[in-house]
Amino acid sequence: MGKQRVRSEKARPANQRESLRLVAPVWNGGTSGIRGLSRAVDPEGSQRKGRALLQFLADRFYDVEAVRGYLLQKQVLKVLQKNRSFTYIKERYGPYVAGASFILKQGGAVKFQDKEWMRPNGRGLSGELWKLREVPVEAVDASGCAINYQGLDHLLALRELQSLSLRCCPHVDDWCLGRLHQLADSLRELSLAGCPRISERGLACLHHLQPHSDLGGGDAARL
Repeated sequence: MGKQRVRSEKARPANQRESLRLVAPVWNGGTSGIRGLSRAVDPEGSQRKGRALLQFLADRFYDVEAVRGYLLQKQVLKVLQKNRSFTYIKERYGPYVAGASFILKQGGAVKFQDKEWMRPNGRGLSGELWKLREVPVEAVDASGCAINYQGLDHLLALRELQSLSLRCCPHVDDWCLGRLHQLADSLRELSLAGCPRISERGLACLHHLQPHSDLGGGDAARL
């Protein structure tokens, strides 16, 4: 009988023995694996796992908030950097060149009196710009630029400015509009479409400007 058992075991397909070897380490050849499984689904064990999961989520949420705060702070510093004062350029080349440099650095466009529009070319400021210190800036297209309250200082120095586009500027708010009265003697056209921080209260500040025609409901308000 022993020899017959040996022969029958040898007659088992090799793939069957392989499958048994794969299963055996999981259940350990007996019921200990089942007992271990019962402990895993034990109510007390589930509560402990639930508390551990909640703690993990709480720690992870804190990490997300920390990263979010860091990114927000970095964004604020970037906006402040873009709105820094161009004091050196203003002292050496005057307010027109300083204001134009500020807008061009932000990716906007400027038009000097009796000149073509000047736009960023990806190679730095044009050498022609430094020759225009005595030529007034008559139009500025700052659409989408990161201009904020401080950055407006560069534009308010342009006393001959006739056209100003602040379309889709994310940092232009009601406080900014309250400063535009300083351009009342020259400004004829103002575009504020797509500025998310402007409210009706800010638009009410435009009454300080002297209107030359009614304010329209379009993208540009002609003053």
